[in-house]
Amino acid sequence: MDAAEFRRRGREMVDYVADYLENIEQRPVYPDVEPGYLRSLIPTEAPMEPENYDDIIRDVERVIMPGVTHWHSPYFYAYYPAASSYPAMLADMLCGAIGCIGFSWAASPACTELETVMLDWFGKMLQLPECFIAGTHGHGGGVIQGTASEATLMSLLAARCKAVRWVQASNPKKSEAEIFSKLVAYTSEQAHSSVERAALIGGVMMRKVPTDNCFAVRGDILKEMVEKDKAAGLIPFYFCATLGTTPSCGFDSITELGPICNGENMWMHIDAAYAGSAFICPEFRPLLNGVEFADSFNLNPHKWLLVNFDCSTIFNSFYSTSNHISFYADFVAITTVMSSPSSVLQHWQIPLGRRFRSLKMWFVFRMYGLKGLQAHIRKQVALAKEFESLVRADKRFEICAEVILGLVCFRLKGSNELNQKLLKMITKSREIHLVPCQLSGRFVLRFAICARATESRHIQQAWQHITQLTFELLQEPNH
Repeated sequence: MDAAEFRRRGREMVDYVADYLENIEQRPVYPDVEPGYLRSLIPTEAPMEPENYDDIIRDVERVIMPGVTHWHSPYFYAYYPAASSYPAMLADMLCGAIGCIGFSWAASPACTELETVMLDWFGKMLQLPECFIAGTHGHGGGVIQGTASEATLMSLLAARCKAVRWVQASNPKKSEAEIFSKLVAYTSEQAHSSVERAALIGGVMMRKVPTDNCFAVRGDILKEMVEKDKAAGLIPFYFCATLGTTPSCGFDSITELGPICNGENMWMHIDAAYAGSAFICPEFRPLLNGVEFADSFNLNPHKWLLVNFDCSTIFNSFYSTSNHISFYADFVAITTVMSSPSSVLQHWQIPLGRRFRSLKMWFVFRMYGLKGLQAHIRKQVALAKEFESLVRADKRFEICAEVILGLVCFRLKGSNELNQKLLKMITKSREIHLVPCQLSGRFVLRFAICARATESRHIQQAWQHITQLTFELLQEPNH
């Protein structure tokens, strides 16, 4: 493919993508295929000779689309959003064209510096404390990770290094292995599985902290667990708080938890992968109160801020007090703090290579503006509230958790088995897509506002579909 054909095919692809997204609601949101469906549709080996581009595009519809779950359909209400916008897609195209591997400033200065500045823009949109902003002094800052899982792992490894250095400062003869065996981390019983996985990779114990009736961790419970573990000779060193839990969008009380972590010299990491984007709205910013106590804070623009995957941001706060050792030294054993975060981005992630992901943030932030992004968040929260009102108006159903942002947890009044049957009917219909969760032992349906194109009419149609299936279910014998 030469430049001339690329121009032509590029225009065709833009038209294909635009048509796909404009007409996406005409496709079944959930695929009707079985595991292994694809293998029989394509050859067992790569072609020896070049193939025709038109044949490849035809195979997109024949082979790929039948097996796609359409995350950007307005009838997709599963998991949490996967953000998407035309400006981000164009920026991703440019990123692929530039094709730099930004592992250092010299490898591509613009890649390194734009990322540093975009994280500062974002931090100011979130009204983060100055200790999280790089500015020109290098005292704090942010970096783009691939996912929140990576961000959590990075924070835990940094906390582990910090804990080892702190113990060895007073007990220099203690080995790392001996210290590792005593380290204990904490997180909510509602936290994402990636938090527990980070502890497994980091080789440390992880305690699950029980939550209250709002599925939030409170300070008194954590403090009690920490005291018991210290009395048993363990070393509490890390707590991962969640703002917007995966099951119910619950919020840990970081204003209570932060002072406890600081007082115990424990690293506090905040996972706000989904909910964090909402904090750009003044009415939701109080949910982030207490961030000043955190050592690191993660949220995913690729979930709710119209920036296509992947773009997960982590902000690090560098304190000069004796209770906190520089993150640089914690993670990479650098004894001299560098002059700017841009000079050490390569040490703030697991991979060495970096894509030019900040281009997506730059395009989206400029083409939507803060007001446009706030309007997107508010619209989706309003749609969730609309669905909540529909559920509450039907006495057969119940709301299972407070609706704070764009997620509604609900269920039919009755047994777990009844709700499992309803979800199976919903999935089999392929008209809307939901996934469940477990809350206090109950099987609960999650309805998350996900697609940028979702409107009130889609919410109304989804509810009509749910109630029709509910009617059919309750007509069955034994119901």
